[in-house]
Amino acid sequence: MHFELGGQTAIVTGAAQGIGEGIATRLAAAGAVVVVADRNAENAQATAERLKDSGAEAFAVAVDVTDTASIQSMVEHVLAKTGRIDILVNNAGIGGKAAPIWEQSDSDWLSVINVNLTGVFLCCRAVIGHMREREYGRIVNIASVAGKEGNPNMTAYSASKAGVIGLTKSIAKEVAEGNICVNSVTPAVIRTPILEQLTPEQVDYMTARIPRRRTGKIEEVAAVVHFLASPDCSFVTGQTYDVSGGRSTY
Repeated sequence: MHFELGGQTAIVTGAAQGIGEGIATRLAAAGAVVVVADRNAENAQATAERLKDSGAEAFAVAVDVTDTASIQSMVEHVLAKTGRIDILVNNAGIGGKAAPIWEQSDSDWLSVINVNLTGVFLCCRAVIGHMREREYGRIVNIASVAGKEGNPNMTAYSASKAGVIGLTKSIAKEVAEGNICVNSVTPAVIRTPILEQLTPEQVDYMTARIPRRRTGKIEEVAAVVHFLASPDCSFVTGQTYDVSGGRSTY
């Protein structure tokens, strides 16, 4: 397999299911020791066991990406177990309430921003020091096409993902000389459990805007993340990679 990750340690947040599980599976197949990080400890453990049954190296860690202490505990646990963190994939996210802005409460807004944007900031900050010391690192932040174009009735989600794109570009420039590459991936509609939080009308709206006229596959997102998480991604940083079936071309 190209983009070998043997000997490396990869943390994937929100890896118990959906896109995160697909990414964890792909990175494990490439040889990485995968940390299945998720707030659902039981599901995270099940995913880690599945990976180990396939011959991969993996272990689960319960983490709340909105809580600094929880993230720090995760980082310390991973370093104690493997001695290194080479890759961080910030995938944990929620869709939030589907409603126009005038029907959104403060808590509706903050719950999405805290997970989707602040969680990415906190996790990046927690591993950057270690990566700078080792002069190596790959961070991949999962944003969304909604962060580029904005989806109606998804104000908080769209804003949070736009924030992830901006955060990615900023951090990338701060650490570029340390051989740390920071990039984001912007999927369009991917067939995952998060779609269950949306109305059929919202899914139809998003799918109709995709020239390929279908939803994306988890494996298609994982393939892009794999490259961005690899040593081969050595002169690519601060970029946003669409997995959108042609919906966004900028």
